Amino acid sequence: MTESAGPAAGAAGGAGQDRFLADAAARGLSVHVVERLAANSLEEAAQILGIQPGDIVKSLVVKHKDGSFLFALIPGDRQISWPKLRALVGVNKLSLPTAEVALDATGYERGTITPLGSTVAWPVYADRTISGRRISMGAGAHGYSAFVDADDLTAALGAVVADISEPN
Repeated sequence: MTESAGPAAGAAGGAGQDRFLADAAARGLSVHVVERLAANSLEEAAQILGIQPGDIVKSLVVKHKDGSFLFALIPGDRQISWPKLRALVGVNKLSLPTAEVALDATGYERGTITPLGSTVAWPVYADRTISGRRISMGAGAHGYSAFVDADDLTAALGAVVADISEPN
């Protein structure tokens, strides 16, 4: 079941949030979208949402040298471990694309990116430290966050769950 924080939350969030909500519903994934104030840091965003920084999960778009992409779901208090991710994917080069390239690859602007509702269903790799937690993530529009059960999310996305991060 998909929920929003108010009757107009989907409309207020725009097309990106509509795609996010539609994809979550199609996957049978329960998400709770809340409107939130802008934050200047991860810590401030966590405080606004009433959660720990590690419960905010970044959806990072990662580019293969062949031009394809993947999503890496990384807790806010951690960062991608490039050697671990490259080994898991079986490549020797991965990179973070520019904001423009990420937008073209997903249909989402930086700060709103999520695998749910992406214009292309790129493979998803999730850091194992999110398992067993209720997390917050981008909801497809600036000023909104979605709460979701991480295990339900990774199952719905067919994500590879593995050790792909390290402490900041």
